[in-house]
Amino acid sequence: MPTAVQIVAVAADEAGMRVDRFLEARFPGLSFSHIQRVIRKGELRVNGKRAQPKQRLEAGQAVRIPPLRLDAPKPRAAGNEAEAKTRDFLRSITLHEDADILVLNKPMGLAVQGGSGTTRHLDGMLEVLRDPHGQRPRLVHRLDKDTAGCLLVAKTRFAAAALAKTFRSRSARKIYWAMVAGVPKVQQGRVSTFLAKEEREQESFMRVARHGEKGASHAVTYYAVVETAGPLLAWLSLKPVTGRTHQLRAHMAHIGHPIVGDPKYFSIENWELPGGMQNRLHLLARRIVVPHPRGGVVDVSAPLPPHMLQSWNLLGFDAKRYDPIVEAPEE
Repeated sequence: MPTAVQIVAVAADEAGMRVDRFLEARFPGLSFSHIQRVIRKGELRVNGKRAQPKQRLEAGQAVRIPPLRLDAPKPRAAGNEAEAKTRDFLRSITLHEDADILVLNKPMGLAVQGGSGTTRHLDGMLEVLRDPHGQRPRLVHRLDKDTAGCLLVAKTRFAAAALAKTFRSRSARKIYWAMVAGVPKVQQGRVSTFLAKEEREQESFMRVARHGEKGASHAVTYYAVVETAGPLLAWLSLKPVTGRTHQLRAHMAHIGHPIVGDPKYFSIENWELPGGMQNRLHLLARRIVVPHPRGGVVDVSAPLPPHMLQSWNLLGFDAKRYDPIVEAPEE
């Protein structure tokens, strides 16, 4: 336990990590609230300067770590039924696993991380997969609670650092499927806007903002119409170039074709859901393609979740049909 001030050097495989994730990886069992408190008080310093929570580290930098209070690992009963059930659940939704990477098929309605009032989430479930050294798998990116599909998880510190760089450099290719209201006149297009967060009645939304507006971030999405059901519905394949909060949902609403079942961005008046379709968000993180940290490529696809499969069957859509979005640019 580090009971005195330490100065540690950032290793090559830790370059690019956020300073809070660096502490979390170095000291398994250290509560995240304690990490935030140490940073907020200015007790953590990088090359002598006060660190910021989201600051990215560089190899060779000197990190001053104050005395820390580690939470003792909870003793595990060999036959802990709840943990066994969690491990079985994670196994049941695993699409790909190797020594460094895990790709999960996140169900719709399951939160990726905790928040106000959220106690059951994937990040918490990953605790049961700690290795003998106390290292736990770490999230590499996020999905909205109601978005189903491919979620990438790093099993090692090495993979976490490498994949973080991949996402920052936009080398990860993500493809989503959505059912939207109406049919875009342009069969394949590009949506480019600035998005900013707005709080409304205790809920946060992303709205289209002006260039230069405080808090606004540039967001780019490519889309392609795969198939249509008359003029009422369209199956779109989406490729986000950037990774902003609610980007796809806000962009589809912006072009007048909100995603079916979206409780936040669907605002077409008097629009009726076709009979037999469930009023749930029809958005799937269909495919993720990333360079593997140790060479090669990981290319994983998720099946349609039950509510979307029901809609595809109802409309006679063939999930095996050619996806035109693969030809879209990467920038």
